[in-house]
Amino acid sequence: MENNKQPQLINPTELFNPGPYGFSHSISVDSSFQMCFISGQSGGVGENHVLADDFKTQVQEALKNLKIVLQSHFMTVENIVKITLLIVDHNQEKLEIWTEEAKKVWKESFLPTSTLIPVSQLALPGMLFEIDAIAVKS
Repeated sequence: MENNKQPQLINPTELFNPGPYGFSHSISVDSSFQMCFISGQSGGVGENHVLADDFKTQVQEALKNLKIVLQSHFMTVENIVKITLLIVDHNQEKLEIWTEEAKKVWKESFLPTSTLIPVSQLALPGMLFEIDAIAVKS
């Protein structure tokens, strides 16, 4: 039996509208399992995408934003199988901050596969961190 369901775009209203910037926050594909592809989430807060000045706060807020998108698909961080991290001016201190925050989020589950990409800048001025993800649920 063929599955004719189309991918579903979900842009949680708690986050800013990504349409003007040419992307969606997430897409779900319904099959024998559900896959969710989540666009890079920054540490921007709310619809106005307010960014803190420090790296740690942006990491914490980006993880909160990631959870908001996951919840809109009825998923949790335990469903994440792959993440990509983009870190502006990456260094050992920032890696330690990321590791500390990641261990808080995935404390009782396995850590997802990961790729870290150091970058000189991100899409908007003041962005220091971005995380995208792929989540799967059966």
